[in-house]
Order: sequence, then C-alpha cells, then structure tokens
Amino acid sequence: MPSISELEKICCQVRRDIVRMVHAVNSGHPGGSLGCTEYFTALYFGILKHSPSKFNMDGTNEDVFLLSNGHISPVFYSVLARSGYFNVAELATFRKLNSRLQGHPTTHEGLPGVRMSSGSLGQGMSVAIGAALSKKLNKDNSIVYSLHGDGELQEGQIWEAAMYASGKRVDNLISTVDVNGQQIDGSTNQVLPMGDLKAKFDAFGWDVLSLNNGNNIAEVIDMLKLAKTHTGKGKPVMILMKTEMGNGIDFMMGSHKWHGIAPNNEQLAQALSQNAEHKGDY
Repeated sequence: MPSISELEKICCQVRRDIVRMVHAVNSGHPGGSLGCTEYFTALYFGILKHSPSKFNMDGTNEDVFLLSNGHISPVFYSVLARSGYFNVAELATFRKLNSRLQGHPTTHEGLPGVRMSSGSLGQGMSVAIGAALSKKLNKDNSIVYSLHGDGELQEGQIWEAAMYASGKRVDNLISTVDVNGQQIDGSTNQVLPMGDLKAKFDAFGWDVLSLNNGNNIAEVIDMLKLAKTHTGKGKPVMILMKTEMGNGIDFMMGSHKWHGIAPNNEQLAQALSQNAEHKGDY
C-alpha cells in the first residue's frame, strides 16, 4: 500500500481530474465526487483485492466494488484510470458522444472496472447483495463493497434490500453511505429528514460502523480495514461515512449547489490552484 503521504498526492490528482473533466464539457457532478475522493483512493489503492489489468465482469476470487450513486462518476473514472483499468488519456472523453465514460456508468461500452449501470438511485445495494450471494455459492471468500449517497436512502428499495441482506446473513458485504447532508435540491434535512441512520441500520440487523471524517485518508483506510474484520460474522456491514460535499475546493465545500454544475474558467483555475501538487494531468 502507498504511504499516507502518497495517497494524499493521489487524492490531489483525482480532484484535479474531477474538476477538469466536468469543466471540459460543462456538465457533470463535482460536489459528491470531491467528497468521496478519499474513499475511492483508499479503496482502490489500499484496500481492494483486485487485478486491474485482468478485469472481467465475474470478479472471481477478487473483491468487487459497485457504485450505486452513479452520478459521482467523475471520481470513479479518475480512480479507475489512475489505478490501471484503462489509459488516463481516456478521461478527456468524459460525457462526449460515443465515449465509454458516460455521465452515469454503463456496461454496454465495456469500460474496465464497471460491473453495473448505475444512476437510477436505490438499486446498487440489491445488485451488491446478489454479487455477494453469488460469491458465497461459489465458495469465493472475497468481499463485495458498495457505495451510496445519503439522499439515496430516501428510495424504498434500499430498505427492502437492507432487510434482505440481514435476513439472509449476507456477511461478505461492506456497504458505505456518504453522509454529506446534501442532495440536488438542498440539504437532506430540508428535502426529507432521515433521522438516526445508525439506529435505523441497527434495527435492520446490520453491523454499523461510524466514520466521522471521511475526508481524512488515514481514517478511511483504518475504517475499511476495521470493516473487513467484521465480515464473516453473520451480518452485513454498514459504514456511515461523514464527508463534506466539494471537499478540497473551498468555494464548493458544504453547498448542495455544486451537486451537479460545472465550474467556469475562473473557478477551474482557482480549484486547480488549491490542488497544485499532482502526478500529471491527462
């Protein structure tokens, strides 16, 4: 695993990728992508047991990650490219006609690293449960990871899936909710308050862990390591991860307004200046 310092440099590069991709086509979702940069970097460069150069849809004998809140595709694509799934230069095709890097991840273009089409919120946990159960049937001891937005929890399918996962003892699943308190139309409390998420998932029979700073790479690494030790004990594992929407770019941080708009030229320059240390832009 890279050092914490090296992982922080990767995060800086990923943030640059996110804002440059969205700016280039004046379209996309930078806020949640920036907030989840540390999570994706920790997972793909430190925790996930995976083989980027040998990617296949089955994911046999390797860990599988499934993105449910597919609108944060910029961070997903950046980390996939930077970890070796496809050429970094392809990031320049984001959201363009005939690109494999559509606004929401899809599978029919055959982009390595993407195992499900996502963007219709609420569906990812159901898919993750299916993948986890298939691993159990195949006596594959690898882990399935899924990521969800907190606003996504307003979808009823999430709670049907949550009930099923505990009822069927799907204990090779680690789901994470990005609890940034923001969604497209405002704060989650304004749109639909969700109350005590820990108490809810506890009541649904999950093993619930809380991460108070999902924008600290060392804390994210430690939490994902801890979560792995909780697998295989009869319960699905849930990480409630608090993050800041737009993290790493001061004028974007904490505002739902950056859920789905692109920075202009001046804002892009400001964002890049705040993330100056990088490995090399595409």
